[in-house]
Amino acid sequence: MEHQESNVLLGLSSQDEYSKGFFMLVCMVLSWIIVHRWSQRNKKGPKTWPLVGAAIEQLMNYDRMHDWLSSTSPNRTPSWSQCHSQPILTLQILQMLNMSLRPTLPITQRVRVYHSYMEVLLGDGIFNADGELWRKQRKTASFEFASKNLRDFSTVVFRDYSLKLHAILSQAFEGQQVDMQELLMRMTLDSICKVGFGVEIGTLAPNLPDNHFAKAFDTANIIVTLRFIDPLWRIKRYLNVGSEALLDKSIKIIDDFTYSVIRRRKAEIKEAGQNSENNKMKHDILSRFIELGEDPESKLTDKSLRDVVLNFVIAGRDTTATTLSWAIYMIMSHSHVAEKLYSELKTLEEDRAREEKVSLLQYDTEDLESFNQRVTQFAGLLNYDSLGRLYYLHAVITETLRLYPAVPQDPKGILEDDVLPDGTKVKAGGMVTYVPYSMGRMEYNWGPDAASFKPERWLKDGFFQNASPFKFTAFQVSLPSDLLTVYP
Repeated sequence: MEHQESNVLLGLSSQDEYSKGFFMLVCMVLSWIIVHRWSQRNKKGPKTWPLVGAAIEQLMNYDRMHDWLSSTSPNRTPSWSQCHSQPILTLQILQMLNMSLRPTLPITQRVRVYHSYMEVLLGDGIFNADGELWRKQRKTASFEFASKNLRDFSTVVFRDYSLKLHAILSQAFEGQQVDMQELLMRMTLDSICKVGFGVEIGTLAPNLPDNHFAKAFDTANIIVTLRFIDPLWRIKRYLNVGSEALLDKSIKIIDDFTYSVIRRRKAEIKEAGQNSENNKMKHDILSRFIELGEDPESKLTDKSLRDVVLNFVIAGRDTTATTLSWAIYMIMSHSHVAEKLYSELKTLEEDRAREEKVSLLQYDTEDLESFNQRVTQFAGLLNYDSLGRLYYLHAVITETLRLYPAVPQDPKGILEDDVLPDGTKVKAGGMVTYVPYSMGRMEYNWGPDAASFKPERWLKDGFFQNASPFKFTAFQVSLPSDLLTVYP
């Protein structure tokens, strides 16, 4: 009996010790968190948590991420944060941006972790590459995009798909709600796939059909982006569950489509060469890179071709569609801008009609057939060179990009320890990110009317006047203009 009582007392004593130990552990963890948060009370930038860094605040502010980043550095000072154990410095100051993006300094490389996040979709394409590989792709792409054949081909493609978009909009009845961004996404995907692959995928057909490639492309793009704030994505990828399982399926659909187009295009080029039908050669990006791949020194594999084309699809699709969506919204909400833009377009139409010695068709806005004929005639008068006369339109698009940049932030890796002009020390292995979204709203950069939509700020004596690429960073400073002017 006494032996049993002693065992019971021993068991209770052990449970009591476990309870005390657990209580002490909880107290230590809570103390650690409290001390960590207390130490940041005067810290600039996002507040972090132990182990997970700023991931919690990023998730909480996901729907207003760029405005949140702007609010973390209201006084233009650089701010440190941490995400998934990665130290991040946010820059929004012109002088430090000028220094940090110079190619001779050790903080201009794409972050390795960034490359690992995006590799499944972007591979080693130009927007996910660094160093010599990036320079080689940039040089090749710059040369190809400057070629007259590709510019003429892309101009025709964009004009044709703009007319398809007009046909859909003209069928909308009065009072009907139209999702312009959805339509613009379809238009830019169809047009860039035509320019990139030389194939019609038909998402902008009148009945707006679903497309497996388009749906997989959208899904992959969203999931890859969410990796930046999902600390568990590597585990989900390893177990092939959740969003990572869906990503795997989407990438397979994308790759099946892309590689099938590559194989078919190679066969067409080979057949055309054997039949001496070079006049029938295609001018899309894929065909041009396949021709370059015939040089043994180019080392272009099917995987390389896949990465090249998908990178330009990503560059020309979402960025263009979102910019056009914001531009339309800003034009509609600023009536004086709409009036000036209409006047400029009307003047160009009349000038081009005189140059081509044609009479403009008469139309009635109540008569859909005559109006469509006039729109088709106007589109036919446009060419690549004539677009250069639309200075106010250029200013409207540029002002839209200032306030709503297609790439709101851009991260760079720190390869070596360095010191920024204000004395901020950066350590190798960390990350510097600059935020065009915030910089476009800073009075420090743009004056007291920085928050206002004012296309006139880009005009001088009626002509478009660009700003320093370190001030207007929407085109990521170092990208050549030839890579950007191909897209509408």
